[in-house]
Amino acid sequence: MTSTLRRDLPASLVVFLVAVPLSLGIALASGAPIIAGLIGAVVGGIVTGLLAGSPLQVSGPAAGLTVVVAGLVAKFGWETMCLITACAGALQLVLGWFKVARGALIIAPAVVHGMLAGIGISIALAQMHVVLGGSPQSSPLVNLLGIPKQLGAMSTQAAILGLLTIAILIVWKKLKVPSLKAIPGPLVAVVVGTVVSIVMKMDVKRVDLPETFALTKLTPPADWGAFTIAVITVALIASIESLLCAVATDKLHSGVRSNLDKELSAQGTGNLVSGLLGGLPITGVIVRSSANIMANAASRWSAVFHGVWVLIFALFLGGVIEQIPLAVLAGLLVHVGINLVNLHHIRELTTHNEAPIYYATVLGVTCVNLLAGVGIGLGLSVFFLLRRLSNTDVQLEQREGKWHAKIGGTLTFASVPKLNGELSKIPAGHNVDIDLAVDFIDHAAFEALHGWRENHEKTGGHVDIDETHEEWYKPAKNGTPRKGKSLPAASKA
Repeated sequence: MTSTLRRDLPASLVVFLVAVPLSLGIALASGAPIIAGLIGAVVGGIVTGLLAGSPLQVSGPAAGLTVVVAGLVAKFGWETMCLITACAGALQLVLGWFKVARGALIIAPAVVHGMLAGIGISIALAQMHVVLGGSPQSSPLVNLLGIPKQLGAMSTQAAILGLLTIAILIVWKKLKVPSLKAIPGPLVAVVVGTVVSIVMKMDVKRVDLPETFALTKLTPPADWGAFTIAVITVALIASIESLLCAVATDKLHSGVRSNLDKELSAQGTGNLVSGLLGGLPITGVIVRSSANIMANAASRWSAVFHGVWVLIFALFLGGVIEQIPLAVLAGLLVHVGINLVNLHHIRELTTHNEAPIYYATVLGVTCVNLLAGVGIGLGLSVFFLLRRLSNTDVQLEQREGKWHAKIGGTLTFASVPKLNGELSKIPAGHNVDIDLAVDFIDHAAFEALHGWRENHEKTGGHVDIDETHEEWYKPAKNGTPRKGKSLPAASKA
């Protein structure tokens, strides 16, 4: 235990220094009280950390939920948003209890990365208005079109602080000095921006914390239908982001692997508590988790201690937090948003021919809304899947008075139109040899092939089917269709 603490205590301080500015910035971007970001960070560290199924993952307010939360706060108000968070946590607990965590991993990576990129673009466009001394508008498109007007009404002091913050973050990321790289870039940017604003006596908007902490009164909604959709939306996005973060975190270390169902239940408990206390929704956060691992954390206690440090900081150093200019936090969020557009992922998806799904999701998220973007991405990924399933190869040729057909690939319902189209080219009454070299035939494809064979033989032709790969047609014809693909030889043993 002592050796573990020697690694976890220093790591927790590093994560704490990363978490505080990000939590404040995400609260600002979400339209929530600033203190809600700190509450979410405390709960994510202590509650979720103690119960976590991913021991080195660190949870807290995440950029991935910012756009959703901002929209829900504008629609329902903050008190109802807290109830949504608590109910979403309860739903996550139920999902964890039913052990459905791995089901989230079936979502195509192109949809997930596109969703995050769309969220990043939305955050960056909204926070650029705050950097320029204004307020964000209702949608990414409106924010984009409103930038020229905002430039005309720009607050020079706010713009200097925001752009200085972005510049420091960019430069810090490129530093090659190990001793300096150990200091979190967001902390450096926020400290420098705040000190400059104080020394230069800049008249800019700053963080405003409540004088006393009181539990937020949870207000039931007027529209229960919209409320239910909001709960499901927050629960699903928070769950997917947390589980994908847990999988990504496992790739960064060689220790104990994540128990995804346990992690989902821990996230649910965290959101239930955070909502009841008036905090933001939380998820596993890759920025904090990677910082935790790079700082040589050994166990879940690093995440727990980081939550304790945030709590102490919020209780006793509120005056320090209130010196931070909003433009500095906005600059931090612009940088975070831009970095959610990952060029490495785009190149990888292009290699695997999934870039159209990515770009469609991004456009849907930024031009319509997050749910529509994810729906478009999922729909397009299903379309691509069906197109691949219908990619059956049918070759026809006539020699020595007989037709020969070679059918290869996978025969499913999606390939039936192509199969019927090709076989219909064979004239009635001719003898046909079919070489069937497929790795799977579903019932719809079998019915189509068998039906064509019976109809063709009624015209006087004879159809001989020879299965050259594995037998699928013959068992189905005999009334005992195979249930699945055959296992490799090693698996049979």
